[in-house]
Amino acid sequence: MEQDNNNFNMVAKTLFGLEEVLAKEIKQLGGKDVKVLNRAVSFKGDKRLMYKANLCLRTAISILKPIHEFITRNEHTLYDQVKAIDWTKWLDLDKTFSIESTVQSEYFNHTKYVALKAKDAIVDQFKEKFGERPSVDREKPYLKLHIHISQQECTILHDSSGYPLFKRGYRTQTNKAPLNEVLAAGLILLSGWDGKTTFIDPMCGSGTIPIEAGLIAGNIPPNIHRKYFGFQLWDDFDENLWEEVIAEAKAGEKEIHCKILASDVSDDTMDMAGTNIEAAGLDEVIRLSKKSFFERDAPPAPGLLIVNPPYGERIVPERIMAFYKKMGDRLKENYSGYDAWIITSNADAVKKIGLRHSKRLTLYNGSLECRFLKYEMYRGTKKSFSKKERRPH
Repeated sequence: MEQDNNNFNMVAKTLFGLEEVLAKEIKQLGGKDVKVLNRAVSFKGDKRLMYKANLCLRTAISILKPIHEFITRNEHTLYDQVKAIDWTKWLDLDKTFSIESTVQSEYFNHTKYVALKAKDAIVDQFKEKFGERPSVDREKPYLKLHIHISQQECTILHDSSGYPLFKRGYRTQTNKAPLNEVLAAGLILLSGWDGKTTFIDPMCGSGTIPIEAGLIAGNIPPNIHRKYFGFQLWDDFDENLWEEVIAEAKAGEKEIHCKILASDVSDDTMDMAGTNIEAAGLDEVIRLSKKSFFERDAPPAPGLLIVNPPYGERIVPERIMAFYKKMGDRLKENYSGYDAWIITSNADAVKKIGLRHSKRLTLYNGSLECRFLKYEMYRGTKKSFSKKERRPH
């Protein structure tokens, strides 16, 4: 790891479909030589930017710092190449480490086996040098390593984040199928919401989407509530610089003037959402109410909804089809002048909404492939709207 603030390479990992959004975020933070990869974005910056990236990026899962690259086609060269690195530069016997691996290669079939061979190489180097070995700690290691193999190209990276960055620190309670915070922020940024018009989540669950909306509207760093980042354990951690980064980020916060409305139908869900909203410091910003989507009246347009409805994994097909039809009817009846975005993995149920989407994006909610669909709820009919738009001024 560099002992100064000179620029170095970094890689920010993200979810499929959020790469372009993350690249834009990194450029806005001051990242240089930004390149979009598969579920990741590479960029250059200094230690200050690494700290800022961890604190401020909304769609990054982790910020990684490459330390070594080599070619390998089998487990033997992998072991030898990893063992050839002088790990005493970063690791002592009294410090812990962990290794995760990502493999996209015809030469390696087992991701966990790659991590195991790399761990063996590091441990064996210490045994040969000192007769002892450092311990593995998967929860809070001093040194968290990632090994990425793409065909025959292997990169070893330090994880500066520690815990994944979707662990914001505000969500103390969740329902059975919580939406990842990074995905929630990504949905809002993909929607193009300006942070000024009314924002509604009428099926808010444990409150993740409205909380991320509040953080965006107030330009509040998404990870301001986290207690720990991996780089804080590193020998070159600069506490004064870190405090400067936090102070600078807080100085950029702004007052929230838009309405952010969140609702759901269950008492338990409302309790969870309320607890999380309060933990995020947004209890005076987000208006939470126990109300069905089919009972809620929309405030005057313009506005934006993001809806994460049930996908139907635990609901009989007839009921989920009826639910989606009812949802489409409610949008037509009550949300004229709004943009509505719906994320779902149920392609059949979507057809029952009865509206034509104007945009369709592919994302993943956990292992589920989802469609993120935009519906523009025109005042009157789309045909009359189009004529009005074409009228000369």
